[in-house]
Amino acid sequence: MKLSEMFASLSRNAQEFEKRAAKWQDDMKDKSEDLMQSARNWSASAEDRQKDMEAQIKGYFDDASDEVKAQWEKSKVDWDAEVARLRAKGEEMRQAAKHMHDEDVADWSEAYAANMVSYAQQVQEEASRAVAAAAEARAKTETKTA
Repeated sequence: MKLSEMFASLSRNAQEFEKRAAKWQDDMKDKSEDLMQSARNWSASAEDRQKDMEAQIKGYFDDASDEVKAQWEKSKVDWDAEVARLRAKGEEMRQAAKHMHDEDVADWSEAYAANMVSYAQQVQEEASRAVAAAAEARAKTETKTA
């Protein structure tokens, strides 16, 4: 192979590489925008679900006894404090992660998101157990009053 052919081949390969890199960057930009929109949609949906849940809880406790209301308020204060602690810890970890390389920040953020989803699923399982316990308790009171 002549030197001129080798340079021409290297030039063509470099141009092809630049085209592929530009396409890859465009694809990543599109995916990033899609992910951000998905996150925004999920956040809005989560806010709506939170409002619905709060309205449902209010409905449950409007007719509840004072003892139930007092116990609920104590539990809610404890849970709210735990959520605030979790958010603060997450922000602290995010700030520490900002000093990593961009790729490592992306990996860390994905792992953090997966961990939070896992945590949310555990909380949801606990909520499911609470719903089952409530259903059992309702069934027992209905049996006793019937």
